[in-house]
Amino acid sequence: MSVHLVGGGWSPDSAPEVYGAFVIEALERGLGSGREHPRLAIIVVRTGDGDEHAQKLVTALSAGGTFDAHITAVAEGSELPATALSDVDGIVIGGGLTPAYNAAVAPLAGEIRRQVAAGVPYLGFSAGAAIAAEGALIGGWRIGDVAVCPEDASEDLDEVTVQQGIGLLDVSIDVHAAQWGSVSRLIAAAEAGLIDGGLAIDEDTVLVVGEGGLVVSGAGSVWRAIPAETGVLVSTLGA
Repeated sequence: MSVHLVGGGWSPDSAPEVYGAFVIEALERGLGSGREHPRLAIIVVRTGDGDEHAQKLVTALSAGGTFDAHITAVAEGSELPATALSDVDGIVIGGGLTPAYNAAVAPLAGEIRRQVAAGVPYLGFSAGAAIAAEGALIGGWRIGDVAVCPEDASEDLDEVTVQQGIGLLDVSIDVHAAQWGSVSRLIAAAEAGLIDGGLAIDEDTVLVVGEGGLVVSGAGSVWRAIPAETGVLVSTLGA
């Protein structure tokens, strides 16, 4: 199994590196089922522009190869149908308001884990990357009365919040790292004991978690925050 976590961003120059490996994995899965082109579940939870966001994901993924898109777009607060994951060779969960995604995807989390364990690759874009973790860092910009990141990165939450996510990996994920200044939220959450440590992914960058370990591709870096005796140890993984 492989889990592909994209930190956001829409640069066409980076798209082949960011999405290529995922589409190839899905293609291999589809060929095993007798399909010429893989069938990708593309799940979007947004109010007002869900179809537009889904098409942007299709365009970005197309840089990695040809596929058939099985799009499910629902408004925030709505339930996702179980058919969103029916007979697919890859699962893509898009971006938007992370708390809304986590709430909508929660009823399907067990099925997603089952399919990924069976070899179906997963790609999370922005919010879809954050909720892939067992302890999903879904937003917030303050811990107590202390600001720990820009308010614009809050995801409409005041207090930094960690919820049960899909559970595909055991470290928390933050996104838009360098672009939104969310690295400081990850560090503060680790220092406060809200998470055991985590990774923050830059835009136009993918972190692939698979049997071969961690692989970073694209234009940016992945920031790692690990609790230590003297505070939090911060380092980067580059492409």
